[in-house]
Amino acid sequence: MRFKMLFVFAFPLVWSLSGQSSQTGNWLMYFGNQSIDERWNFHNEIQYRNYNLLGDTEQLLLRTGVGYNLSEKNNNLLAGYAFVRSHRYIFKTEDKFSFDEHRIFQQFINRHSSGKLFFQHRFRFEERFLQNDLRLRFRYFLAVNIPLNKSAMNPGAIYLSFYNEIFLSDDNPVFDRDRIYGAAGIVMSKYIRAEIGFMSQILEASHRNQFQLAVFNNTPFFNND
Repeated sequence: MRFKMLFVFAFPLVWSLSGQSSQTGNWLMYFGNQSIDERWNFHNEIQYRNYNLLGDTEQLLLRTGVGYNLSEKNNNLLAGYAFVRSHRYIFKTEDKFSFDEHRIFQQFINRHSSGKLFFQHRFRFEERFLQNDLRLRFRYFLAVNIPLNKSAMNPGAIYLSFYNEIFLSDDNPVFDRDRIYGAAGIVMSKYIRAEIGFMSQILEASHRNQFQLAVFNNTPFFNND
């Protein structure tokens, strides 16, 4: 029943976006965060990004890392690596070219709640190794989840999700981009949830919209419940 509700909600939006490939892209995303023991965790992530609804690849991103909780299940420090293969259109042609990027990143995540508002703050530094170039970038991510039919993010909860993430570069201009996101989600089990959402990415002189499907898997390697 929950999957049917999610499909009914998503299908009209998917159908409408399919005819707007030049305006709205689509990101399919998987986020894994597995506890190794009481303090350590393993992060793993795959993002497949398209210029259209599906099939016109814009970017493939693979990200992984190892983190450590400074307090019980919170205040996580993590260091990791990301591989990014991007595909770009040549200006005024239908031809595309691709290039690879390697990233090293360090981040800190804090989570807290106030009533039915569940907040996450993420501070991330990136060292981006591009073709014959090294660039540095800082990202600040603020997200909130709001369960609608339960008092917390427990199994069966239908929820709203919002975030804003700003990117600052060491290059000129300092402002790199800003992402604004809204979604509806469902907590399918203690460790797995899914979201269907829409994100607007604002650049210095342009912006692009992205339809998003995301799955979050927190099934632990170590379980001390």
